[in-house]
Amino acid sequence: MDFELNDDQRLFQRTLREFVEKDIVPVASEWERSGRYPAEIVERFRQMGLFGMTVPEEYGGLALDRVSFALVFEEIARGWMGVAGILGSHSLATWMIAQHGTAEQRDHYLPDLATGARRTGIALTEPGAGTDLQGIRTRAVRSGDEYVINGTKTWITNARHADPLPVLVKTSEETPAHRGMSVLLVDASSEGLTISKDLPKLGYKGTETCEVVLTDVRVPVSRLLGGVEGRGMQQVLSALELGRINIAARAVGVAQCAFEAALGYSRQRQAFGQPIADFQAIQLKLADMATEIQAARLMTYWAAVRSESGAVASEAAMAKYFASEVALKTTMEAMRIHGGYGYSQEFVVERLYRDAPLMAIGEGTNDVQRLIIARALIQGTATLGW
Repeated sequence: MDFELNDDQRLFQRTLREFVEKDIVPVASEWERSGRYPAEIVERFRQMGLFGMTVPEEYGGLALDRVSFALVFEEIARGWMGVAGILGSHSLATWMIAQHGTAEQRDHYLPDLATGARRTGIALTEPGAGTDLQGIRTRAVRSGDEYVINGTKTWITNARHADPLPVLVKTSEETPAHRGMSVLLVDASSEGLTISKDLPKLGYKGTETCEVVLTDVRVPVSRLLGGVEGRGMQQVLSALELGRINIAARAVGVAQCAFEAALGYSRQRQAFGQPIADFQAIQLKLADMATEIQAARLMTYWAAVRSESGAVASEAAMAKYFASEVALKTTMEAMRIHGGYGYSQEFVVERLYRDAPLMAIGEGTNDVQRLIIARALIQGTATLGW
């Protein structure tokens, strides 16, 4: 049992941290407020090979181990959680294509996706179907050598840059519903594919989040992920397990940044003739924050390591649930330590406070995570301890 990063992981972490401090931290608050798209940061992602995190080496990817994968999201979210989302959706889709795609699909898409020449996302949620993905209404009807897709997807990250965009659809009305669900890889140039609007958000800015309308979009049968109908739900759920590790790591990064801001402020802020860090009430808050962040980090890395050997539904759910709740609590406590200044856009905790709630919602709400955990315990597929 080793609780230390290995030499390669530590060097990778240091490289990421230097990049974040140099290229993200100085511009994050200004660009977030102005709504400026972080094109320069995206270019640095390309140069560092980060679009190939989950792409096998044979296709030009990095094929990162899962702890290094988590480190990417922790370090970037520590600088600006919003831009971490650009890599988050992309890495889920590339992993899904690498794991479930046909040989032709992997050969066609993965080399360009690994370099960032192509980018991608994943279109699951609909206006009437979020947590209940089996309730989707987007339909794909077979017509000769093509599928014809009609439907609407919402809350789609990277929608304007995704090529292809994996879309979860119903290819039949089988029951239970998941047996009739498939994933189709829709090229950006497809006629009838429209980005209808950008969705205004509390936080998570820096990447676009859009509504996507598909009207009689024709997709070749060869773009059915895996080449077999009815496996879409399984493919998506396997990707979401990895996504929950990504979200947990982002939550750790946001919480870490909030803690560092609160600690630094408490040392500088004077009240009643002394730094507020000298007051026991502040010390107790800092101690609680530090303990919970470290617990969330260890749980996230534990889930990451476990995921190397297969499915980790309960472990990933635990990490995502716990770490996101820590991020919510820590950002609030950091704001309290800052007092009135924490409510000002001049201080980073204001942005962190707005970014934190997404982690409790994205990749399945925390109530859903609790149900996943409970069911795994009841069914005996998860246990506590070793």
